[in-house]
Amino acid sequence: MKVAVFGGASAKPGEFTYNEAMRLGAMLAGLGHTVMTGGYVGVMEAASRGANEAGGHVIGVTCGQIERWRNARANQWVKEDLHFETLRERMYALIDGCDAAIVMPGGVGTLCELAVIWNEQIINGTTPRPVILVGNEWNKVMAQFIESLGCYLAAKDRDLIQIVPDVDSAVEVLSTSK
Repeated sequence: MKVAVFGGASAKPGEFTYNEAMRLGAMLAGLGHTVMTGGYVGVMEAASRGANEAGGHVIGVTCGQIERWRNARANQWVKEDLHFETLRERMYALIDGCDAAIVMPGGVGTLCELAVIWNEQIINGTTPRPVILVGNEWNKVMAQFIESLGCYLAAKDRDLIQIVPDVDSAVEVLSTSK
């Protein structure tokens, strides 16, 4: 299974979220999954690194727009680089190419990726892919969204995402959703 890991670029080595994303990548690789990430720094680097160091296959989905803006290249743990020109193409390649998504803490980009994959699950009406949000911060974000704008979201569509407290729980949910 190809598992996309989404999350913030600002996580640094030694920080909790970085270390957890590294553990996540290693666990996914240990279970035989291919790990897909945005290919750069932060959570993307950590998940790539964990998977690579555990002997797994890592696909980095990168793009020219980010590389020019941030003067960046794919991180050293990416084994296969799928390169696109635009941020939009990159995001859709990650979303369309994965069998499941795990969303770690992050900023606007992560929120955008979550919104798009969730909306595609709603619109496509096919067998849903697991979309797992990691961290109690997501409980607050989703509770506020549903409290404020939940009238625009059908109850069945709320069930298309799952929020778990940690990466161990995310892997457990993923393993039981096959």
